[in-house]
Amino acid sequence: MSITALLEVMGEITEVHTELLALAKEKTPLLVRNEVEELNRVIHKENNCIKRMTELDQSRLHFLGEYLVKRGYHPNPKVTISDLIRIIYKAEEKQSLTDAQVALAKVIAELQTVNTLNQEMIKQSLAFIDYSLDLLVGSPENEVTYQHPAMQKQTGTRAGVFNAKA
Repeated sequence: MSITALLEVMGEITEVHTELLALAKEKTPLLVRNEVEELNRVIHKENNCIKRMTELDQSRLHFLGEYLVKRGYHPNPKVTISDLIRIIYKAEEKQSLTDAQVALAKVIAELQTVNTLNQEMIKQSLAFIDYSLDLLVGSPENEVTYQHPAMQKQTGTRAGVFNAKA
């Protein structure tokens, strides 16, 4: 048995990651423009890709197990593509698998970079929202809890534009 089926699955995994990369790049301007409906649409597409990725990973494990059994090894789901490359003797199979692994790793690295950027933008957006809310209703130190009127300390701090106690 050759590694053709495994290479086909690796190619499909790379395609799905490429699609995820395109969706992540599509999300960046949507985050900037705060287009929530479009962002939800993109996230739905991402979820579909992740479901497909789960199916492909199961196929990869299946073909990997079959290949290992044919070669006299015990099938182990923890065997990576790098491990498989080390045990393959045919140079063309080794090269094909290495090329597929490098292509996938390249797409994954770029996807991680774009996702990190998007994550930082979301964090900044949440920090701005938190800051805006603090301006409107006061900081969390001024929480609305019951205190005996005689025990309240009278400070000159501003409770924000919106007085939640009123």
